[in-house]
Amino acid sequence: MTTEPAPDQSYGGALPDQVERIANLFDAHQELIGDVRDLYQSRAAIEREYAAKLQTLARKAADKKTKMESRFIVGEDPTMNWDGSVLQRNTLNNAYDTLVNSIIDTTQDHLGIADAISSQIVETLRIVEKRSDDAKKKEMQFFQKLLADRDRIYADRLKSKQKYDADCEEVESFRQKQTRAQDEKNKGRVAKQAEQQRNDMLNSKNTYLISTAIANQIKDKFYATDLPSVENEFQRLQKQLVERFVKILLHSQHLQLSHLDNLKDRLSDVENKLNQVLPLQDQVLFINHNVRPFTAPNGWKFEPCVLHYDTDNMNVEPGPKVFLQNKLGHCRAKSQELEPLISSKQSELNQLTRKLQKHIIDHSTGNFDDLVDNYLETCHQLVLYQNSRCILEAEIETIVAAIGDDEGARSPHAFKSSSFSIPTQCGYCESTIWGLSKQGKTCKLCGLSVHTKCELKVPANCPQGEGSGATLSRKTTASSRISTSSAAPAAVTPTPSSFVQPQTPDEDEESYPTAQVLFDFTPTSEFELGVHEGTTVQVVEQDDGSGWVKVMDSRGKSGLVPGSYIGNNDSGSGEGGSTTQGKGQRVRAIYPYQSQGPDELGLQEGEILELSVGGQDYGNGWWEGFNSKGQKGIFPSNYVEML
Repeated sequence: MTTEPAPDQSYGGALPDQVERIANLFDAHQELIGDVRDLYQSRAAIEREYAAKLQTLARKAADKKTKMESRFIVGEDPTMNWDGSVLQRNTLNNAYDTLVNSIIDTTQDHLGIADAISSQIVETLRIVEKRSDDAKKKEMQFFQKLLADRDRIYADRLKSKQKYDADCEEVESFRQKQTRAQDEKNKGRVAKQAEQQRNDMLNSKNTYLISTAIANQIKDKFYATDLPSVENEFQRLQKQLVERFVKILLHSQHLQLSHLDNLKDRLSDVENKLNQVLPLQDQVLFINHNVRPFTAPNGWKFEPCVLHYDTDNMNVEPGPKVFLQNKLGHCRAKSQELEPLISSKQSELNQLTRKLQKHIIDHSTGNFDDLVDNYLETCHQLVLYQNSRCILEAEIETIVAAIGDDEGARSPHAFKSSSFSIPTQCGYCESTIWGLSKQGKTCKLCGLSVHTKCELKVPANCPQGEGSGATLSRKTTASSRISTSSAAPAAVTPTPSSFVQPQTPDEDEESYPTAQVLFDFTPTSEFELGVHEGTTVQVVEQDDGSGWVKVMDSRGKSGLVPGSYIGNNDSGSGEGGSTTQGKGQRVRAIYPYQSQGPDELGLQEGEILELSVGGQDYGNGWWEGFNSKGQKGIFPSNYVEML
């Protein structure tokens, strides 16, 4: 067992952010093994061809000897009778017999070495090459997932920035609507809506700051921990590959030494050279020729909206503070659930690491490869759990830094997704909730109904949940989409993604009623939307008395149009229409997935699904769509591919 490399001799420590180059080095080693395997395969073919030629040669020699042996023993015209015993007494004849028999025996020896090379060298190299290639592919897939997860979090930060900018624009839009209101009653309503919009803008700002903190923390972990870990794992796999490769070649040399004693000295020279192979020394040589300047990317900072002056301080006014307090409670509950899983997975990884260190590598490909597979899978799971913890810690630290010990009420509502067949007033924003596809949430304890986007804005003062500290844990457990059963002795192990909630609550898509555009409308400001006669739009906000309606076109763009320019097109979605609420974009499941909660869809490999409107923007690696049975739910985005 060779020693582990020093930090300055490890890929992760000395070659930051060079996974592709290191993987290419691994491929070069794989190619070398393939070349050597082809060499031995050709060698075995040559041995068989040589054996066949020796056999032909020996047969011809034996035939010739039979025809002429009497001539060189007793002559062509002997005067005395002779038989076989006379021929056997001839020493030259005996020597010739030994020579011919040695060629016949050598024929079998060459067939034997050809069989040994094929079964013990060529086939073993093929298996090792296949296993190593599988391990390399698995590690590269894991690296690509880390990149995708990192880039997704980067993208979430940009989305939250765009949401913040859009809400700042909405604040200005409501300000203009206030100036258009014609009576005091409408002015009051518009003023209240403007205040709510301002709170939404402040929530978006806080969410943007949180997503920036998350992106920075994930970025630091990626370059400081995850990336070096992947590179070091490649180094370990490469070292393991070279050591096994050398073991196989050493075995080949022993076979040939047993077969050809007279070539022992020259084969011993090859053996000495093979015994001098030092993977670590070769790796250091590679390192010395690939050191490049590297500087980790800078972190992100808050960027104020160009239309709204602001600072990078978290807003802790009453409305935004409630949002932060609720978010903090959810994050802490999920963090408590996550820690035992991380501890258990770390313990499992430590056990597998000790087994790998004690394992004696040889030319067999049995349990050792299964052990490596288990080690890699456990390592990957642990990293993903740690990423979830990193995100939760970033949220908790950012929120606590803003609100301190003021965590608000301790009686959270037990909200559950609900459908509303008749219009229902939201307990927070007092606007209408309606729709048959779970457009809002209802508290199971007190019956309070709110929009999905308003859930975290409601103070944790449920009259039925007072003093129930355990209630928060149970409800947040449900929100993390982990299904557990008190009756079942074995609980379902949560997936790492189940601990990371969507960063922006307003990203939950609602299904809006549609309307037909009656006349062309040309916008006169950036808050209005141009529409064309005969097209269909979604009504995002009904006319509040100002004479304007907020609509969204087929491109996803929204804005104000005169209420008289559109007409009703439908009155809501029926039960039978659930399969037509997608946007036409189809995806195929590439891996099976077992649903972890009532809001998730299980996947079968090869199954075709249709994404809902905004389904790709559900958040944090989850998409929303419909299966072939018309059931709506969410599923991991990395388990499907676009068609």
